[in-house]
Amino acid sequence: MNPVLATPLTPAVSPGPPSQVTGSNPNALFTLKIHRGEGMALLAMNWKNGRPSNDFVGFAIEYKEPNGNKFWALQNRLTFPGQTKSKDTNKFSTLRAPIQKFRWVHFPLNADLPGNFTYRVTPVFMTATDELSYGEAQTADIVLASETYPGQLNIAFTRGFVSSQAFVDYYSQDGKISTLLPASAKKGLTFTPTHPKAKQAYTWMGFEAYREILKLLDEAIADTEAKVMVVAYDFNEPDVVDRLVRLGNRVRVIIDNSADHKKEGSAENQAEDILVASAGRENVKRQHMGSLQHNKTIIVDGPTVQKAIGGSTNLSWRGFFVQNNNAALVSGATAVQVFTEAFDAYWASDLPADFGTSPGASAWNDLGLQGIDARVSFSPHADDNERLNEVADDISNNTTSSCFYSLAFLYETPGVILDAIKKVTNEKEIFVYGISDKKVGGITVTDPDGNKLPVAPAALGADDLPQPFKEEATGGSGTRMHHKFVVIDFDKPTARVYFGSYNFSVAADTKNGENLFVIKDRRVATSYMIEAVRIFDHYEFRNIQASADKKKKVLELAKPPVKPSDKAWWEEDYTDAIKIRDRELFV
Repeated sequence: MNPVLATPLTPAVSPGPPSQVTGSNPNALFTLKIHRGEGMALLAMNWKNGRPSNDFVGFAIEYKEPNGNKFWALQNRLTFPGQTKSKDTNKFSTLRAPIQKFRWVHFPLNADLPGNFTYRVTPVFMTATDELSYGEAQTADIVLASETYPGQLNIAFTRGFVSSQAFVDYYSQDGKISTLLPASAKKGLTFTPTHPKAKQAYTWMGFEAYREILKLLDEAIADTEAKVMVVAYDFNEPDVVDRLVRLGNRVRVIIDNSADHKKEGSAENQAEDILVASAGRENVKRQHMGSLQHNKTIIVDGPTVQKAIGGSTNLSWRGFFVQNNNAALVSGATAVQVFTEAFDAYWASDLPADFGTSPGASAWNDLGLQGIDARVSFSPHADDNERLNEVADDISNNTTSSCFYSLAFLYETPGVILDAIKKVTNEKEIFVYGISDKKVGGITVTDPDGNKLPVAPAALGADDLPQPFKEEATGGSGTRMHHKFVVIDFDKPTARVYFGSYNFSVAADTKNGENLFVIKDRRVATSYMIEAVRIFDHYEFRNIQASADKKKKVLELAKPPVKPSDKAWWEEDYTDAIKIRDRELFV
């Protein structure tokens, strides 16, 4: 038996507010289920009986903040023919320009507010004379507070959307981001932003991961007896380095010294010099294990703060502000002990063989979270405790319902994981959505039927975009999709997710320093599922933009069919096997 699955799933003892809520209006023509994500919510709708009528033109979505007294309508960038103005920069209320999808991921402006967010979803209909009318609404309340399991576990994501219309609206200046990001990694520690909204931009771009990592370091500074341990790969973000300097000799740091990181003038060399001056030579170590010291971990062990962070988020400009990344913050004495033992083993080991026999590498280490089955393992592993085939076996042979993944470098590292992904993709009873880089600088989006969608350019230019979309910002080149996670059966009691810095490759397993989590918990699995869906939808829509009819040069909502040969916007959702499953899976 797969050892990851050998321990029965145990539901959280104190799960807190529900992760999924449903609308309860029996008179509404459709169902509504809302799934909680990290700073976001997935709304899923489905018609109750048969198909919608041809005059159904989508859903209006509104929400009300906790203790608020007003509903705010979500906005749509698309509207009906005849309403899109040339060079129009406005977004349209979904009350007048409804969402023509059966699910939608929403980022509330103030998702951290305590209490219930109330969502109201209304079906919208259109007459032959373009008049709109509204059916019975569904409403549901859900708590979206940022901490996944308060006091124990918090999953956090970066935004990862500098190539988006939202970024253009808020922060792009003349199509460039040079006022927000350094021109090169080696200039990161000396770069000063000149963007007038830099602080707001970094908060938006870095999202929860940036906030939680800086917050932990601030807590460590305030806990004057806390000891801090850091393992860094890309390491050029000055807010992080400045906080480590303030810790003095209470911090020990391991910095990767592979490839470009060891070259003269690198940011990692600069960071080493800065921290040697503040913490002492004895507290700063350079290391690359068999190939890379690829970890991104922070450990705080003090009288009042006992927390550790792992995941895929590099302590760098790109890690926080350009790439899609995740970070997991775990709390408690057991979790800190597990991470500390691994750090000490890294400190004492420069060769994979030395680290591979340590407890951190040889076991799935229980993180001691109450009622949450959460474990972590550290690379490089020895031959008798490798994890790669174990994870591949779980994907291939134990997936029963769905598989969602976001895997950087998947197509650059063929092997058992790619084989496992292909196997479940070809199994028609399993729903698969995934995204990975096909090659550095390109993105491949995979439909559940295994078809590859066209690769959209990193930044869509004016010639690539239909109305009403604007040229995207250039800059922040290189890999943007940097996640490494696989979600299995999010909708089942056996829901689980693998994630970390671990690239699901032989090198990650046996050569590199890495962290790899497995958490068997539906709340956590759902959070990663929603992250996969929102990235998938983002890149899929960018492909739609790039392939729009260049003669029309406009994307618009569909009106009801007029001629017998016309089709309603929802037709494929009821005839295409994959879209049918998509429509049904989340409700």
